Amino acid sequence: MKIKIFTLSKTLSLLLCLCFLAINALAQTKDEKAEAVLKKAVQVMGGDNYLKVKTQIGRGRFSLMREGMTGSFQSFVDVIVYPDKERTEFKALGRKTVQTNTGDSGWVYDGEAQVINVQSETQIKEFKRGMNTNLDNLLREHWRGKAALSYVGRREASLGKRNEVIKLAYDDGFTVEFEFTTEGMPVKAIYKRTNPEGLESKEEDRYAQFVDVQGIKAPFIIDHFTMGVHTSRINYETIEFNKAVPDSIFTKPGSVKDLKKDLKL
Repeated sequence: MKIKIFTLSKTLSLLLCLCFLAINALAQTKDEKAEAVLKKAVQVMGGDNYLKVKTQIGRGRFSLMREGMTGSFQSFVDVIVYPDKERTEFKALGRKTVQTNTGDSGWVYDGEAQVINVQSETQIKEFKRGMNTNLDNLLREHWRGKAALSYVGRREASLGKRNEVIKLAYDDGFTVEFEFTTEGMPVKAIYKRTNPEGLESKEEDRYAQFVDVQGIKAPFIIDHFTMGVHTSRINYETIEFNKAVPDSIFTKPGSVKDLKKDLKL
C-alpha cells in the first residue's frame, strides 16, 4: 500500500511539473511574439538611428478639441532628454507656462500668477504615468526591469485588417496596450486613468502623419481620446533629434525673470 501511495505521489508531482513547463513554454511563446512585434516596429521607425536618439526637441501646437473641432490652442516647445527629463513650455495670448521634470522631481512656472512651484507628488506621478504610456518608452525599452511585455493577439482595425497588440504590465499594476499594423507601424496606445473622484476612464493616444526626420520616422500628429471622445491634439511643426541640451534648463530657476525669455537651444 505504501508503494502505491508513493507511486501516485510521484505521478502527481510529474504531472504538475509537466503542467508548469507547458504554461511556462506558452508564456515564453507569447513573450517571443511580443518581442518580434517590438523589433519589427523599431526597424520601421528607423532601426539603429531610432534607437540612438538621446534628445528630442519638438515645436508645434497643442489643441483642445470640442466636437471634433479645435476649441483652443497653445504653441509649445518640448525638450526631452531620455529616459526621464522633460521640459515643456506652453504659450497662449502672451502667457507662458513651463513644466519641467527630472526623474522624481519637478517644478512648474505659472506665467499668469508669476510664480514657480515645486511639483506635488500627484503631478510627478502623472508625469511618470505619461512616460509609461509613451511610444518611445516602449520601443527604446526604457521599461526593462519595471514592466513585463506580453503578446495580446490581433485586434480588428478596419475592414479586412487587424492590428498586432502587445502589452506592458508595470510592477505597480498599471498596464498599457500598444497596437501596430501587421507591417509594424504604430497605431495607438490604450490605457486606463483614474480621476481624483475614483472614476476610471479609457484613454487612447492615436498616432498619425509620420514624417521621416534624420532617418527616423516620427508621428507629427498625436490625437488623444477619452472614452472614445476626441479631447486634444498634439501637432508638431518641427522635430530635431540628438541636439545638445544643457542640463541647466531642467534646474529650477531662482527668479521668474529667467523664465520670461524664450528658450534658446
